[in-house]
Amino acid sequence: MAVVDDLEAGARSTPATRPERTYGNFRAPRSAGILGLGTVGTAVLLAGMVAVIVTTMFVGILPAAVLAMVVAAFLGTLLVRDRHGRSGLARVVARAGWAATRLQRAHLYRSGPLSHLPWGTHQLPGLLAASRLSEHTDSYGRRFALLAVPSTGDYTVVLAAEPDGASLVDSEQIDSWVAHWGAWLAALGNEPGLHGATVTVEAAPDTGIRLRREVETNLDPDAPELARAMLTEVMATYPAGSASVRAWVTLTFSAATRPGGPRRSAEQVGRDLAARLPGLSAGLHATGAGAARPVSAAELCEVMRTAYDPHAARLIEQARSAGVETDLRWSDVGPVAAQAGYDRYRHDGALSTTWSMTSPPRGEVFATVLAQLLAPHHDVDRKRVTLLYRPLDAAKAARVVEADKRAADFRLTSAARPSARAQSDQRAAEQAAREEARGAGLVNFALLVTATVLDTDASPASERLPQARAAVETLAATARVALRPVYGNQDTAFAAALPAGLVLPRHLRVPTEIREFL
Repeated sequence: MAVVDDLEAGARSTPATRPERTYGNFRAPRSAGILGLGTVGTAVLLAGMVAVIVTTMFVGILPAAVLAMVVAAFLGTLLVRDRHGRSGLARVVARAGWAATRLQRAHLYRSGPLSHLPWGTHQLPGLLAASRLSEHTDSYGRRFALLAVPSTGDYTVVLAAEPDGASLVDSEQIDSWVAHWGAWLAALGNEPGLHGATVTVEAAPDTGIRLRREVETNLDPDAPELARAMLTEVMATYPAGSASVRAWVTLTFSAATRPGGPRRSAEQVGRDLAARLPGLSAGLHATGAGAARPVSAAELCEVMRTAYDPHAARLIEQARSAGVETDLRWSDVGPVAAQAGYDRYRHDGALSTTWSMTSPPRGEVFATVLAQLLAPHHDVDRKRVTLLYRPLDAAKAARVVEADKRAADFRLTSAARPSARAQSDQRAAEQAAREEARGAGLVNFALLVTATVLDTDASPASERLPQARAAVETLAATARVALRPVYGNQDTAFAAALPAGLVLPRHLRVPTEIREFL
């Protein structure tokens, strides 16, 4: 009896004393260098020293001193960084780019019959201006939209997810979801031609039209008057202050079967993805994403139209409720007028600001770290949180972690008295290398947050935008992430946060590898 009692007591105490699982060891790629400089900065330093010596020998001390000051000033722009880790050179380049954009009036966009667009359409602005949309059918007979971006040769498919949520879910189930999500991301590194994936979670006001349709469809005409009055009151009052949350997962593939190979047409890519989509969507079910399904061309048009013109959301919902097709074309889902500011984006009666993550959560975090950031907020009419992933294949992942480990070892051994941060950084790099050697996947990720406020009769959007900004910055603190407005590129960041599958590194003039070496 005593043994049985002890076992029962242990079984009862195990769930209570079980430690909650934590996550962490997020690392940004860094290159080795002298005095905190990267590889490029170190090369500039050594070349500058050689140039100063040669100038002193053949020209004189005064010109050499001037050259030394120029080299020192340039290196100073690389060494001086703000709290978001951006160097002075990056800030100067951003300011110059914004000034050039305003000078060329490229921050203004007008569409429609009176614009310069062909056929008077309302096509999307910016990076999505030349995109083309087609529709195909997968092996399960489901229609899916295929979005092509000719400038990079990328094709994107969008999956609609129905997240289960973490309410009344035990920690073991959440740990299982996170584990399957990590395995799904790691498997993307082995998908042929995959360039990137995004997860977009959008919180928006609920119009109440779906609730009204559901109640009116199932209401019994012989129901008691009290029940009918109660349901009528629910339809009138419940939508006030409520919100709807939607989620999408996008996958972006290359048009070429191999690097440097010929590009395939949309029909060829559609036939290839038709056989692969069922497996990719089925793998999301175990991650807590619910029954993921491909998004059709009509649905994607409605999503993009609502993003640029939030006032159209109620009209689209009413059309769906009445069973009427919206008949939107891809050439007509863009805004009528848009204007990008340095820290905001005006589009069709709404004002938006987009932030990018400059630092992931430091230390250990729990699985619910992003819960409040993803939840609806009363000061933000529409909030969009987008995680951008770029999975690495096994060969490249091994090179990246080994290079990162060597750089961390160099920073530790090159200092006479290494700092505690350098020691912690070296241990984290070594742990990442060990986990990758055991078969773990490696993923580059980023985060974008877009807050949108609407013009109303009570107050314009410009008066409500400061409240929305304060709300997002407060929510970012609860998520333990550092956010920074995407200054000078608000229109591009707004498009990247949409479920359109834009892989921003493929649109940059300076390759990502060179930017990391800075």
